[in-house]
Amino acid sequence: MSKLEVAMLGHVALEVPDLEGSIKFWRDIVGLIETDRRGNEVYLRGWGEFEHHSMVLIQGKEARLHHVGWKARSAEDLDKFATYLRGQGVTVDEVPAGTELGQGEAIRFFVPTSGHPMEIYWDMERPLAPEEIRSLLKSQSAQARLRGVSPRRIDHVNLWCGQTSPDDTIAWMSEHLGFKVREYIQLPDLKLGAWMSVTPLVHDVAFMFDPATRGARLHHIGYWIDTPQDILHALGHFAEHGIRADLGPGMHGITQAFYSYIRDPSSGHLLEIFSGGYLIFDPAWEPIKWEAQELERGLFWYGDSMDPTTEPEHPFARTTGARTE
Repeated sequence: MSKLEVAMLGHVALEVPDLEGSIKFWRDIVGLIETDRRGNEVYLRGWGEFEHHSMVLIQGKEARLHHVGWKARSAEDLDKFATYLRGQGVTVDEVPAGTELGQGEAIRFFVPTSGHPMEIYWDMERPLAPEEIRSLLKSQSAQARLRGVSPRRIDHVNLWCGQTSPDDTIAWMSEHLGFKVREYIQLPDLKLGAWMSVTPLVHDVAFMFDPATRGARLHHIGYWIDTPQDILHALGHFAEHGIRADLGPGMHGITQAFYSYIRDPSSGHLLEIFSGGYLIFDPAWEPIKWEAQELERGLFWYGDSMDPTTEPEHPFARTTGARTE
């Protein structure tokens, strides 16, 4: 078992077919702060974040996941990860500093069991917010709630694994990147999904079985909103822009989070605004098992009731896969 582990979720890079439309959604309506742009790339972060970005929007032919960025625990670990992963037979690409604005050298690879594109980095600029929005609080980068829904920070990413069980991917992430399973759903013949973290958060990433057989893909990105009341206000804000929630508001049994799910109308990428939940500090934590008869309770403690092994069809539902080259 590898002694290496990543430190935290840093960012998610998304390809979008209409860059200006997605900027309007993520920056102007959701309220992420634009920190930089170059050509067909735009970099965004929440008001509580110090690293250069937690989201990258990239002009592409279709909507898909470009990569998920994980921060290493030290500069030395970056080279150690490259050597270790190559020793496991994983193809690792070295990414020169500046390939992603604000970021130093990195490595990229595909999870061999699922095909999801991952990046590990260490060095990331921590730019000051523009003076007119900079917070006097030294513990946050910008003033809160200046625009839109105004998420504080990125929270997690949810990835779907296609027709096969995610068991192998869950095991691979645990063995090779240091993730711990916090909660999981066990059906008689497969693990439906697992919520995993390397931080005290109840999950930094979830891997789920995808009954629609679309291969490796992004299901949603979770951004943290301070309170459930803020999520209710956010739904009114989205409605003012003609955007309705796909799901929610409600509470998950798994994670205990108050939630709602909103789509970027220009790309179909799905945002979960996420609040509540719990933290895990116990190093002896045992993963919590949810069984088939508890499925709906685990996914929808209250607020929604549906067959949780399917999802509503959406015009963009087949365009949020993962980069495969």
